[in-house]
Amino acid sequence: MKMFVEPARIYLHRDAVDFRKSIDGLVALVESELERDAYTGALFLFCNKAKDKLKLVYWDKTGFALWYKRLEKQKFKWPNKISLQEFELSPQQLDWLLSGYDVLGHEELQYQSMI
Repeated sequence: MKMFVEPARIYLHRDAVDFRKSIDGLVALVESELERDAYTGALFLFCNKAKDKLKLVYWDKTGFALWYKRLEKQKFKWPNKISLQEFELSPQQLDWLLSGYDVLGHEELQYQSMI
């Protein structure tokens, strides 16, 4: 994804969000649920319940910016079975997520010896 800014950090909010929320509502979630400072320039991602829409919000030193993306036929690979409330993504992982790849669904394999 081409962006106008290079965010200092990228955080993904795990739980589905009511998409009637706009900038102020999403910033309130960042500060109350994630306990993060929304004015740091970090980018925060949110997904709707159907996982076919996402919103990104960030502070760009003059105000908050809000991006919105809707998929026409597919769903975003959104982590919902992992216990963490938020995840930090790399710019590459963000690009993969926006391209439809599962960037957080891989879990460590557990093997047990037969002997």
